Amino acid sequence: MRFDVLGKVKGRLPSRKSEAADAPRPERGFGSIPASRPATEAGDIDLRAIWQAIVARKLFILIPTLLVAVLSTVAVSMITPRYKSEARILIDGRENVFLRPNGERSEERSAVDPEAIASQVQLLLSRDLARQVIKKNKLAELPEFDPVLRGMSPVRTLLGLFGIGRDPFRMTPEERVLDSYYSRLAAYAVDKSRVIVVEFQSQDPDLAARVANSIADGYLVLQQDARQQQAKSAGQWLSGEIDSLRQKVADAESRAEAFRAKSSLFVGTNNTTLSNQQLGELNTQLNNARAQKSDAESKARLIREMLKSGRLTEASEVLNTELIRRLSEQRVTLRAQLAEQSSTLLDGHPRIKELKAQIADLDKQIREEAGKVSRSLENDARIADARVESLSANLDQLKRQATSTNGQDVQLRALEREAKAERDLLESYLAKYREATARESIDAAPSDGRIISRAIVSNTPAYPKKLPIILIATLATLMLTTGYVASGELLRMTAPRSFASPAIGQTEPVIAERLEPVMQEPALQTVPVMMPEPVMTPEPVLNAETEGVAATHANELVLLADELGGLGAQARKISILGTSDNENTSTIALALARLLARNAKIVVISLSSSATLAAASADAAAPSLADLMRGEASFGQIITRDHASSVHLVIGCRKQQDRVLLQSPRLMMALDALMRTYDHVLLDAGTADDLPAALLTADARAIVVPDASMSVSARQLMSEQLKAVGFVDVTMLGDTGRAVSVPDEVARIVAA
Repeated sequence: MRFDVLGKVKGRLPSRKSEAADAPRPERGFGSIPASRPATEAGDIDLRAIWQAIVARKLFILIPTLLVAVLSTVAVSMITPRYKSEARILIDGRENVFLRPNGERSEERSAVDPEAIASQVQLLLSRDLARQVIKKNKLAELPEFDPVLRGMSPVRTLLGLFGIGRDPFRMTPEERVLDSYYSRLAAYAVDKSRVIVVEFQSQDPDLAARVANSIADGYLVLQQDARQQQAKSAGQWLSGEIDSLRQKVADAESRAEAFRAKSSLFVGTNNTTLSNQQLGELNTQLNNARAQKSDAESKARLIREMLKSGRLTEASEVLNTELIRRLSEQRVTLRAQLAEQSSTLLDGHPRIKELKAQIADLDKQIREEAGKVSRSLENDARIADARVESLSANLDQLKRQATSTNGQDVQLRALEREAKAERDLLESYLAKYREATARESIDAAPSDGRIISRAIVSNTPAYPKKLPIILIATLATLMLTTGYVASGELLRMTAPRSFASPAIGQTEPVIAERLEPVMQEPALQTVPVMMPEPVMTPEPVLNAETEGVAATHANELVLLADELGGLGAQARKISILGTSDNENTSTIALALARLLARNAKIVVISLSSSATLAAASADAAAPSLADLMRGEASFGQIITRDHASSVHLVIGCRKQQDRVLLQSPRLMMALDALMRTYDHVLLDAGTADDLPAALLTADARAIVVPDASMSVSARQLMSEQLKAVGFVDVTMLGDTGRAVSVPDEVARIVAA
């Protein structure tokens, strides 16, 4: 739905387009800039002017630069050179595997961490090592390391009096030498390695190499001494602990043996007590007796069953007896004779009867002998049963006895464990003591590092670096002098220009105070655009009607700005509408925004076809809201700043065919984002013929710039219709009747 309320009311008004067209165009005055005005006055930096200023003052730049170059050359030539030598030490933990303790010989040695390397660097910088090196190389006798020996310069003495420098006479000789020593020494670890570099500087190249090697050698000696001292301290401590542990072991073993004798808990074979050993033996015998009883009973029962069935020859216990074997042999012989005689004799023959009688007698003897074997086995079973009962009784008695001695056995085991622990600790201490005494007796214990590169004599001075010092001093002087000239030119370019302003005698005092800063701001100016050829943007149309409206509403705008500023968030969205196609709404919107911008953050969005806001923008070629709707620009690119105030500006569209994009729903989302960022959002809607009503009316207050010929009733009708459409409140400019006559220049500033 289009916003057509203004169109309906506007149709009732007489057209003044012809009058405006016939009116002569005013000449350029305070509100515009001549074409010949420099670009710097519009806020740009003229690099050509800066370069011309630098060329004009080239002697001011070159003379100090050449002077400093000469002075720095002389200064570095007078400085006594120093020569540097370096030694390199590799930290690899070269401990001999045969000298390690037994517990560490099978373990892999851990890698040296960066903290350990840093600790070794601090050891190289220790004062103990420094004193040894100073004493070995007799550095305290050299004037280079003791300033007192070479005499004090007046400048240094004066600095010491003022506390700027250290007074050598207030320092001890050792402090003076150490101070000079550390000022020439540098020790650091090479990145991503275990190598430590030791650097030393001296006026004597031989001394520099000698001191660097002395530091490396002294470092290794310190490590060896530390290892031997560690072994010696460990041996002394272990010796005292061993003597104490020997007494503890003897006492613990004595208590255990005394308790064993008192409780009769003697130990037999297999390290078990006698009672437990007897229990085991009786239990074994009882099991054997039970097995014998069962075996005898089974054999006796089997033989009885065989006797009943007549199968005696199948029992191994019967056949294995000597008598049964002889009887069985005789029976076999007789049966053989019977079989032989039966072939020739009949059954009634006396010989046959005799043989049968002998065989029957042998069978009877065999049965009788088997019965004896069975009875013998039964007797064995009864004997085994009696033995089982006896052994069971003895076992029960031993169990009752063992139960009564369990508590004592627990106490005995506790005493034995205590004695064993003390004995194990004593044995481990004895082994460590032997290792410590062996390590202490070694004259050359290995250290954690080794020298991989010894220092050599250098013939190239390390200090001062003549060429870098001269170049740095010369370039610094050149940059400072050039920067001084360029800064002065920039300050001259950006210096504020004062514009003459007539007195405002007819304005009320409070309003005059509020308008004074606005009148000091430049009017709408044409802003140059960076093109292949200089092109000026068209200046805004400031006709007689526009200037009259600005002058008429100047006082009213100040009062309106106070009212809107007091409303705060209730006046966050303000739509400025007009009843005719002219520049009134844009000039009123910009003037009101500049007044509100003194106490709040303001953004003005140009939704009309006016070029006033585009001309007031610091970036006339910035993208528009239409570009944002198409996704070709971001918020940061479309928001520009008013060149005369802190007001932010947003252009709706630059082409007439892009106005259709103002109907996009994304425009409402963009407007909501701006309302969350700024205190007041001013919409320059113009006549709002082609804009959606929701865009202008939602939570908004309306400010209408009516045509001068519009009657009071028409204004009241328009106000009611705008409130009915959805505006929270409607302000009709010109209803107060407090128009004040102000100079034309002031009117143009407010209109801008």
